[in-house]
Amino acid sequence: METNLLTQVFLPLSLAVIMFGMGITLKPIDFKRIFIFPKAVTLGLINQLIILPAIAFGLIILFGMQPELAVGMMILAACPGGATSNLITYLAKGDAALSVTLTAIASLVTVITIPIIVNFSIVYFIPGGEEQQLNVLSTVIAVLFITIIPVALGMMVLKKAPMLAGTLERPFKIISTVFFVVIVVAALLKEKENIVNYFSQVGPVSLALNLTTLAVGYFSARFLGLSIKQAKTISIESGIQNGTLGITIGATLLMNSTMTIPSAVYGLLMFLTSGILIYVGNKMGN
Repeated sequence: METNLLTQVFLPLSLAVIMFGMGITLKPIDFKRIFIFPKAVTLGLINQLIILPAIAFGLIILFGMQPELAVGMMILAACPGGATSNLITYLAKGDAALSVTLTAIASLVTVITIPIIVNFSIVYFIPGGEEQQLNVLSTVIAVLFITIIPVALGMMVLKKAPMLAGTLERPFKIISTVFFVVIVVAALLKEKENIVNYFSQVGPVSLALNLTTLAVGYFSARFLGLSIKQAKTISIESGIQNGTLGITIGATLLMNSTMTIPSAVYGLLMFLTSGILIYVGNKMGN
């Protein structure tokens, strides 16, 4: 597949399909739950939107990552959880409603926070990075079109044709998984000549970030008196990121394949840790 076709058409379209699939599982009540259990939602959002990028930034400095890979890691850290975190929460016997709520609200907020975090990272890590920054308005519009609008369309289908939405839910989950695998593989193949060197830099940071955010999410929730079920959910929402969106931003908006590597590597590692989460989550109480 030609690079332009992959980055300008397939990637955004695939992400839109994935987000539509998430939309057919969402209801307006999912956005209102912040008023039903405000402490859990607030803590989950703080972990995902503030603590996660802060930890990522600290690990990048600690491990001394290459500038473009550092920006790629911050792109990943700026992304919301995505539909994957909802599925893992369900399989780990967490609070599925809380997971969907956090994903939905974080997806809205990150439309604004992504360009802020990414532009800061470009300027901080790359000499002369001012010339490579994302255009905030065009980025907001792009993220809206490939994430929020497809989610809204999916919600509309659920409201107007619930039986159709129910029929589509399973096929879209399968399609989303296939697209994710294809996108990750494509991102890795694009940089196959440097992949060993990149993986040696990105792998340890990705694993450290994943494990740290999972732990911070769980123990911060328990410290604040939330249930084990809610703590498991906040842990997963803190540590499971939308790698597809990260790859799309790096490849399509920034047109830099190196910046896609952290999202691809993190995506692979988080599925390994997710298997452990699901096993442990089923052994724990509520």
